[in-house]
Amino acid sequence: MAGITNRAATGEALLGFDEYCAAIVAQTDLLARHAAGADPAAAVPTCPGWDLGRLLRHVGGDHRWAEEIVRTRATEPIDDGSVNDPAAYADLDDTTLGDWLAEGATALADTLRAAGPEVRVWTPADEDLVDQSAMFWARRMTYETLLHRADATLVTGAEFVVEERLAGDAVEEWLEFSTVPEAYGPLPGVPDLLGPGRALHLDAGRAGEWRLDLTGERPSWRRGSGGAVVSVHGRVPDLLLFLYARPAPGIVTRGDSELLDLWLQRSRFWLEA
Repeated sequence: MAGITNRAATGEALLGFDEYCAAIVAQTDLLARHAAGADPAAAVPTCPGWDLGRLLRHVGGDHRWAEEIVRTRATEPIDDGSVNDPAAYADLDDTTLGDWLAEGATALADTLRAAGPEVRVWTPADEDLVDQSAMFWARRMTYETLLHRADATLVTGAEFVVEERLAGDAVEEWLEFSTVPEAYGPLPGVPDLLGPGRALHLDAGRAGEWRLDLTGERPSWRRGSGGAVVSVHGRVPDLLLFLYARPAPGIVTRGDSELLDLWLQRSRFWLEA
């Protein structure tokens, strides 16, 4: 798990703190339902080298890691080795993973609610870019769980369904990730992302539109449309999956494909962290 976000002057999140807390539990319940009865050794195509059992242990480990950060009011990083270690939680019986996931999600949601959205805690984000708060973890863990639920559906054949409002807010979280220096700063051997006349348009129809401006000293985004050299169109759940490099067959792109590919390459840096 990685998470970096910048609440610039782009409008408030589409969900409130209590809604995020409830969504963590609800998305985890759906994940467990998708995985129930499936082979835990089945490969997860969108997470190379992972099987379904490891995916579930990763999500449960993430929840427990974030819960400890909020509960202890951590002011510096807490070891997250168990989150990505394939041997972590290996002693868990595969048949109990559903209950174990639910316990972790409920504990995280309860700890978040007890703390409140404004309590200060450590986050992976630069403190100059985002409030170091429990709100960060409520939102990030919601979409960490949701996207790995999408991964699980590719294994089990379940349908991935997500509310438009939830998916739209996840898209906005992604856009915030794309405004941090790691996503646009100069890199050796990599073309510059920023430049005159460069803008992207994400169009999910009635579910929302967003414009990303790449003409300034750093990217900025806003809700709405406007001139752009490349556009991405599709249902908002498909748009979200597309951004996260998940299969999204309903997506249509138009315009400067090289700029789009470069932006996706740069903005996906945190998926590899």
